Parts: sequence; structure tokens; C-alpha cells
Amino acid sequence: MKAEVYVVSHKKTKMPKDEIYLPLQVGKDPEDFKGFLRDNTGDNISAKNENYCELTAQYWATKNRTADVKGLVHYRRFFSNGKRNFFASVDKKYQDIMTPATLQAALKEHDMILPKKRNYYIETSWSHYEHVHHIKDLETTRQVLVEKYPDYVPFFDQAVKRRSVHMFNMMIAKSELFDAYTTWLIDVLAEVEKRTDISDYTPYEKRIYGFISELLLDVWVDKNQISYVEYPVMFMGKQNWVKKISSFLIRKITGKPSRLDN
Repeated sequence: MKAEVYVVSHKKTKMPKDEIYLPLQVGKDPEDFKGFLRDNTGDNISAKNENYCELTAQYWATKNRTADVKGLVHYRRFFSNGKRNFFASVDKKYQDIMTPATLQAALKEHDMILPKKRNYYIETSWSHYEHVHHIKDLETTRQVLVEKYPDYVPFFDQAVKRRSVHMFNMMIAKSELFDAYTTWLIDVLAEVEKRTDISDYTPYEKRIYGFISELLLDVWVDKNQISYVEYPVMFMGKQNWVKKISSFLIRKITGKPSRLDN
């Protein structure tokens, strides 16, 4: 089983050594990083990276790569080989990144690997989005589903009422599922894009389609009854928890995005 896990990055940085991990450069840097694939080749939407985030890499992988298994991770976020250690050194974290053996074993029993769900505890995915972003964009997304994919609407409504969600646009899946999900996702987001004016959005808010997709993954997985297993996510850099908590509280109290998000 040939597996390719694309490590999305907009800068030169340390990468895992296992051969399943393929560095994939995104963004506008004119320099081609040595040893990296690049999402502006072949059939691509690389120019949309500012708004689509990791999804430009996901689209590229669907259109331009052939493998039995395809995956998407981030240079700052990897699947752990088993357990998450917030306090380990970066070198130790690199040693604990999911290995080919773990990946193969997981996909013998399931069709997809997803990150452990993030729990919001005191709010739903809908209310969380409303506090962080522009809720009208999520309303537009639902309307697009009503018109183009009505069978998905009940699963969308269920997903946004939950207090937990698979975040980070990370997944590893059998290729046919990876490609099918990507095709559906980009079709939905392209229609949302046609109906959305983001000209006055902040740089953070302009990452809109990457944010919306974090909620749509569970919609597609639930609708299609995908068998999946969850693995912890390791954050390779230091997490600024003071900033994260402060930003969350500002959004919760004011009902508006925080400047700390930019």
C-alpha cells in the first residue's frame, strides 16, 4: 500500500524523515524550496491559498498525485504515533510522529485517520464560528448545500449543533475517499465563494474557506458513513495559551473577532 502524506508549508522548515511524508510548498514565495513539491504545478488553485489555506495543497494532491493512501498534515501539526505530549522538546516530538507502520495498521481496520476532536464544552460549533468569524458565511454554506447537496443538510445541521469537531484540515485516507471528499468540498466552497464579499475582511478573516472546511469534514464523513479512527495531534511549536484563551474570552464577551486573531 503506497502512502503519501503531504506536509503543507509556506516556508523552509524541518520535515519528518519517513518516506511517506512529502513536503509540499504553498504560498507566493518565488523560491522553490529544495526537496519540496509545490502546489502551483499541474492542475491547481494555488493562487487561492490566502483564502483556502491548506486546501490548495489538498486540491493539488487530488488532481496531481496517485497513491493508495493520501494524507494532509501541516508543518506545525502532525498526527502522533500514539499519544500527545504537550511538553516534549521539538526533537522528541519529531520522534513521535506517526510512522508508516502505525498508518498501515490503522488503515487495515478503518478507511480514514482523523485528529482527535476538539471540544468547545460551553458552546456549539455554530456559536463558536459566530464568535470568531462572520456567521453569514456559514449561513451561505448551508444554503449552498440546500441547493446543491440537499441530502447533506441534516448532517450539516447536526454537526454545527455539536460541541466537538475534527479540526485543522488534517486527514489520512484511502485515495478514493480523499479525492471524493476533496472534489465535493471544493465544489461547495467554490459556490460559497461566488456568493461572498470578503473585500473588507481582515487578513485572518480572509482565510474563510479554510475555516468553513473544518466544519464540512464531519458533514461529509457522517453522511457517507466513513469508518475512521482518531489519533492525537502534536503541535510542533510552542502554543501561546495566554493569547488563545484571551482571544476566546474577548470573542465570547463582545461577540466579535479579536485583534489577537490577526
